Amino acid sequence: MAEAEAAGDAGLGPAAAQEGAELAELAAVIGATVPTGFEQTAAEEVREKLGSASRISKDRGKIYFEVPARSLPQVHRLRSVDNLFVVVQEFKDYQFKENKEDALKDLEDLVKKLPWTDPLKVWELNNSLKKKKTKRKKHNLQSPASRGKLSDGGEEGGAEQNNPNDQEDCAQSPVAVEAAGGQDTEHPQGVTSRNGVEEEEEEEDGEQADGRAEAQASSESGSKAGEGQAGEGEAKVLRFRVTCNRAGDKHSFTSNEAARDFGGAVQEHFQWKADMTNFDVEVLLNIHSSEVVVGIALTEESLHRRNITHFGPTTLRSTLAYGMLRLCDPQPTDIIVDPMCGTGAIPIEGAAEWPCCYHIAGDNNPQAVKRAANNISSLLRKNESKDSSAALGAPLDVIQWDICRLPLRTGSVDVVVTDMPFGKRIGSKKKNWDLYPACLMEMGRICTPGTGRAVLLTQDKKCFAKALSRVGHIWRRAQTVWVNVGGLHAAVYLLRRTPEPAQDTRPFW
Repeated sequence: MAEAEAAGDAGLGPAAAQEGAELAELAAVIGATVPTGFEQTAAEEVREKLGSASRISKDRGKIYFEVPARSLPQVHRLRSVDNLFVVVQEFKDYQFKENKEDALKDLEDLVKKLPWTDPLKVWELNNSLKKKKTKRKKHNLQSPASRGKLSDGGEEGGAEQNNPNDQEDCAQSPVAVEAAGGQDTEHPQGVTSRNGVEEEEEEEDGEQADGRAEAQASSESGSKAGEGQAGEGEAKVLRFRVTCNRAGDKHSFTSNEAARDFGGAVQEHFQWKADMTNFDVEVLLNIHSSEVVVGIALTEESLHRRNITHFGPTTLRSTLAYGMLRLCDPQPTDIIVDPMCGTGAIPIEGAAEWPCCYHIAGDNNPQAVKRAANNISSLLRKNESKDSSAALGAPLDVIQWDICRLPLRTGSVDVVVTDMPFGKRIGSKKKNWDLYPACLMEMGRICTPGTGRAVLLTQDKKCFAKALSRVGHIWRRAQTVWVNVGGLHAAVYLLRRTPEPAQDTRPFW
């Protein structure tokens, strides 16, 4: 059995391997944070790939679904989710006391009443899978494909790989028991996952990765539930932190105070050691109005970083790119174009999930084109290390061009998907008044009349609405999805191409 093999790889005996097989039969309620606005898209993906029904949380940006624990590898391969956690218990209508001390005392007392045993078993199984993956990555590092380096020589080198300062990053409020500061936030927890498939993960300190993977809960009853086994069989006290995310204005306490007191009770209950950074277990306390969810993180870094190694000023999350692509319903043999690709997040995600389509990425900025090309190269090398058949490449090309004069034949494209300039970090809102109408006209020209689709992301909604009204003869708005992009209220528009022929005044075509 795969789970028993994973336990064996982790250096455990036959009894532990059998226990791992039994763990896999557990049913786990999984919580997932997803791009705000694309909760339904994530629920549909879970139903298609895992056969499970999902419940969308009142707290936007989260879904919950139940799967067998043995399906954890498939759960980690979902394209629409950012972070994953196993639910310890959920309270849909938790009654908080009005007095701060009483409310915090109730949270402390809650720790002893929670059913920790099965969620900790799921966490343990998840760790064994992570360790197996870590070993596989170490092996791949020895291959010629993995030893290859980017021949980039410029600003997109190591500095940008380790400083992904993209506009979609959410605010985080991790609070360990001994932490002095913190802030309330309605954003999903700031958990990061080594289960993401980034190239840069392979360059992490192997010793630290092994240390985290080997710290496994023993699932014994009472306060011993959190003891792990070190390499020589010595008992090891797990390190932990509590991350609290609170939204709502009817609470008498802050997220920092809730994390501090709840974490103190967790420490007393399990005899774990609090550690803000080098933790083995991250306990999540999500409070949204009267809804309280306690969970254990299954990811240490957001899965949305899976494709990008070279970041630009406005790198789009891969999970948001997936939601945008899925909105346009790609069909086999479709030609999908991103005319303002930036670092290539959308076409790279498209080539990975819809390989039967042909993807074209372009940008007018040579640095952006270089970043996109290097991200594609990194992805190809990673795929080659996994599967030798991937050496054939990907159905994806990148080119430098002018968005208002695309070198594509009229009516030759099926789908356009792009992240348009917001007018903040790139361009300006003033320039958008000229750029948006010109872009929509050129996109209308290259798209097939009657069947062409466009999915466009922008925060400059007023300008976009005005531009769309000027090209209403070629584009019809079919759907709008409101999304949160790095704290900005943005919109994803699904447009459908009308049968009206586009006017092409260029003599070359």
